[in-house]
Amino acid sequence: MDGAPAALPLPLPLHNNNTPSSFTLNKRHTTTGTRTNGGGVTRDMVVKKEKEKRASFMTWTAEDVAHVAKFHWVPCLFAMGLLFFMGVEYTLLMIPSSSEPFDLGFVATRSLHRVLSASPELNTFLAFLNTVFVGMQTTYILWTWLIEGRPRATISALFMFTCRGILGYSTQLPLPQGFLGSGVDFPVGNVSFFLFYSGHVAGSVIASLDMRRMQRFELARTFDVLNILQAVRLLGTRGHYTIDLAVGVGAGILFDSLAGKYEESKKIPPIAATTITKDSFFT
Repeated sequence: MDGAPAALPLPLPLHNNNTPSSFTLNKRHTTTGTRTNGGGVTRDMVVKKEKEKRASFMTWTAEDVAHVAKFHWVPCLFAMGLLFFMGVEYTLLMIPSSSEPFDLGFVATRSLHRVLSASPELNTFLAFLNTVFVGMQTTYILWTWLIEGRPRATISALFMFTCRGILGYSTQLPLPQGFLGSGVDFPVGNVSFFLFYSGHVAGSVIASLDMRRMQRFELARTFDVLNILQAVRLLGTRGHYTIDLAVGVGAGILFDSLAGKYEESKKIPPIAATTITKDSFFT
């Protein structure tokens, strides 16, 4: 009613414990303080503002350090790894340009390499099985697009193989000594191929990630096991360096993520949100 006094709005609290705060490694939670009767601010707000003027590490306490070590031990582990490999890198003797590259994967698969060298039939059989696995990857990735109508895995594979071609041509690594080729290995026919990076491994990772998205966990685990066996065989035949396989895993994850971002960027907004109606001109 016109004669009734308007209700005064209740003041909102300046600090709400349910409000999510920004991520921090510190254990302490920052507060905004409360208003005093005179309209000023409390001492907590003054202290907070002064702390904001200083570098973050100058506000750390022993309690914060203990909190980081307990709840953020993974970054701490990688920090120790950084220091360790800095020491290794700066004291390691470089491989002379006249020598073959040192590859830890080749060292670990010496026995397998000797077996495959002594048995060409076994090498050919394993190469055939590997080619079948590559066909499984290709079939699944194309199936998700052509049959299920989900193009993400296919887009990811296109990104990955294009980038592989650019990098593989830019730096053409020498074929490892002791390479055991086969006419039935993919690419079939003993044709040339880029060493960096492994498309075999990257394609399998892309397929496995898509299977997990669709909750096909058993199939994804099967692909992961076959991918590991494939990597061991490639090292044993000297078909790839270890770095080719490791980057292949990273490339599969990276390009799957990029394909997802590409799909998100191309999503069409709902028609109701973009269509201009007749009524909108008169409101």
